[in-house]
Order: sequence, then structure tokens, then C-alpha cells
Amino acid sequence: MPVTTTNTPEKIPLTSIDVSPPEIEPQYKELYEGHRVYVRKTEGRFQRLRRYIAAPLLLAFFLFPWLQIDGRQAVFFDLTEQKFYIFWSVFWPQDGILLASLLIIAAFGLFAVTVWAGRVWCGFACPQTIWTTMFMWVENFVEGDRNRRIRLDAAPWSLHKLKLKASKHFLWALIASATGITFIAYFYGTLPLLSDIASLTISVESALWLLLFIVLTYLNAGYMREQVCKHMCPYSRFQSVMYDQSTLMVSYDEQRGEPRGPRKLRSNYKKEGLGSCIDCDWCVQVCPADIDIRNGWQAECINCGLCIDACDNVMERMGYQKGLIRFASAQVLGGFWQRFKQPRMLGYSICLVLMASLFGTNLGGREALSIDVIRDRGVHLYRERNGQIENVYTVKLNNMSNEPMEVSLDVDSSEPFQLTGRRHHYLEAGEVFTVPLRITIAADGLEKSNYQLAISAVHSEDEQGRVLQTVAFIAPNPVASNL
Repeated sequence: MPVTTTNTPEKIPLTSIDVSPPEIEPQYKELYEGHRVYVRKTEGRFQRLRRYIAAPLLLAFFLFPWLQIDGRQAVFFDLTEQKFYIFWSVFWPQDGILLASLLIIAAFGLFAVTVWAGRVWCGFACPQTIWTTMFMWVENFVEGDRNRRIRLDAAPWSLHKLKLKASKHFLWALIASATGITFIAYFYGTLPLLSDIASLTISVESALWLLLFIVLTYLNAGYMREQVCKHMCPYSRFQSVMYDQSTLMVSYDEQRGEPRGPRKLRSNYKKEGLGSCIDCDWCVQVCPADIDIRNGWQAECINCGLCIDACDNVMERMGYQKGLIRFASAQVLGGFWQRFKQPRMLGYSICLVLMASLFGTNLGGREALSIDVIRDRGVHLYRERNGQIENVYTVKLNNMSNEPMEVSLDVDSSEPFQLTGRRHHYLEAGEVFTVPLRITIAADGLEKSNYQLAISAVHSEDEQGRVLQTVAFIAPNPVASNL
């Protein structure tokens, strides 16, 4: 599955130090000019940072389905039973407001990060980037560095080439399979999934979902790579509108670097009318998005910093000052903290802190039992019966714990209201129980036509698990009744 992109040809270094590998023979250049992106391996602080971020994320993804808490999978989204197990907590469909809040917080967090430092999410933590990097590492390990891969693809088929290609695709398929199985295990259950796969008893629907994620992982990380970031990711389409002059982004120092050109080591390039850029194209060859950062800012740039590492390595070998390519804007804006004083960044930060605080408060104060009381609309506002005024309500009780519970209903009011009917109810774990409720008061004790009272539900003997909802009680006007 070829990928059609452009890739700048490799240039002959005109310096006595090795800032570029040997030139690619002309017959090989046609292979990668306009066909594939061959990314060169580089080292540096941003490459290390990418590994430090990717390693714990990958570890968490592959490890969580195997963790057990209280005899169950630690992170398990049970769609059949409509339960979401996240470590020691259990969430139900009625907790959907928490999920919506979390998604809104994540969106604002992404916006804030984008305003501050551009597409660093894409460059360092996006699953597409992490899995693509993993596939590229396998490719580099099996087939060799950039030049060897170009020559290998251009060479005629042989037993050696077949062995390398088969090894690479086998490892890719292995990673894709592990990824697909792990992802489906979050919804299916790890042990049941492995058991059903081994015994070939997995359902057709589950097998199709599993195959879909394996194939998509294989294609996205193995072949499509930068095309996903350029053309398929919606974030890349709108992220540029969130940039402002305070946004940090990978930038080429044109005033220092131009005019670019090759030169001899330790030559006085300034007298030759040259800038610091030796035009080695390393920044292009290491770019996973296949762009030339020296052409100015481009929407395809994912701010991964690999071109910074490559350029810094060249500058160090040439004896020049580093930073020809760097995350820039701090010098213009007056320092690191100045970026947080921009109105947009300040607004995003305040909203993010407030929403995160509210979410944490709601999550920490989440009750195991909730009550929802609605006036029964199928009857009159009130009924008079045997000297009593009666209102009818529909009470919905939600047991949001993972244990059954006994719930007692009562009326909290300073007035002599009476609750008639069944007071005690047994709720299974996760059960939503609906029950009609009648509340009465003596007609001769009425002082007004509208009362506010609270209906309480208690699920523990010490009344720590007590929830209330205030409702209105409608009665006839006592003045009109006396007339």
C-alpha cells in the first residue's frame, strides 16, 4: 500500500565531518521522490521526552486489562450489564453527566495546550504518533537505517529481502494483534476473550470488531502514518485557528540561518556570506510529517521536536550555537510566564481549573444512592379523601453501587404529613427502581395551599447514606374552603 508524499532528496555533504550519510545513488532516488517517506532515526532531548511519555502510556494500555480488583477486571466497560468499572469505582448510565463533563474538560485541556504550545499533543502523546513510532522502530531495527531501507526497497526481490520484509510485517502484525486484543478486552473481558479466541467460540460480531481494530492499527501505523495526521485527523484541520502570537511552535530562525549552503568545517562562513544552516536536510529527513520547517510554519507540523534534535546535533558537530530550529516565541513575548498572561490562554486556564474542580467535587461527593421525585401527572393536583388531602408522586431510586441495599423512604417536614404505602424497598446492585408514593395531611390542619417538603431515602442504619429531594405539596386554598 504505497503512500504518496514528497521527500527531499539527500544531499552530498561538503564538510569534513559526518553530518549526513553517503549520497543515495541516482537510480534509488526515484523510489522515494514522491512515493514514500523514509524517516531517519535521530537522538536528542525531544526524542527522549517522546519515549518517556510513550512508555507509561503504552504500559498502562496493555497492563490495565490484566489488573484485578475485588475479583474483577480493574478497568472494564461492561456494555451488556451497562456497568463501567474503573479501578475501585463503578459507574452506571445515570452517571452519563460525569462522562460528558470529563469530555468537556479534556476538550478544554486540549485547547489550552494548543494555545500554549501548538500540536504538542500530536507530537508526544497521540496514539497515532505513539504506535507509528513503535512501528518505525521495528522497521529500523529489522531493515536498517534510512539509506538501507531505500536501497532495500529498490533492490530486486531475493531471499534476503523476503526474509527482512517478512520479519518486519510479522512483528507489525504481532503488535497490531496485541493492540486489537487489548482494546477489545476492555469491553469483552481479558480472560473470556482469550479463552473464546483459543477455543474458537468467539461470536462473529466480536471477531469482526477484533479484526477491524487489528487491521486499522496495522494500516494506520504501518502505512498511512503521516497521512492520518495531515488529512484524516479533525484536530489538524482546526488547530491552526487557535494559534496566536504567543503560541510556542517549532520555528526556523531564518535571520540566523539564511542564506543556507554547504561549507567546510571551521571555515569562516560569515565571510562567505552564508548563514548557520549548512543545508544538510537532516531536519527534513527526520520529520515524520515530511515537511521542511525552513519553509515557515505549516499546518502539518506536529511539534514533535525531532527536527530540533537533528539540527542541534549538526550544530554541535559544526561547532555552532544550537537553537537554529527551536520552539520559539518566548524571546519575543518576554519570557515563559508571559504566555500565560494572554487573554485566550488565561481564559482557557481559568475555565479548565474551574471545570476540573467542579468535576472532582462531584466525583468525590458521588452518592451510592440517588432519588428522583416527580409529581404524578395522571391525577388531579390533589385529592380529598376521608378528611385528608392527598398528593401522588412517582419516586425513582437508583442504586449506583456494586452491592444490593435496603432503602427506607420518609417525609421530612415540620408539618404533620404522612406517607402511606410501602416504605422499605430492596434494590439490587445497579437497579433503577420506580415506586408510586402517596403523601397526605389532614384537611382541617391546612394553613396554606402550597407546601415545600422533602422526601428522603436512607440506605444505611447510621443514616450516612441519606439523600433528599424537595417537592411541592398542593392543597386547596384554606380561605376559599372556609367560605
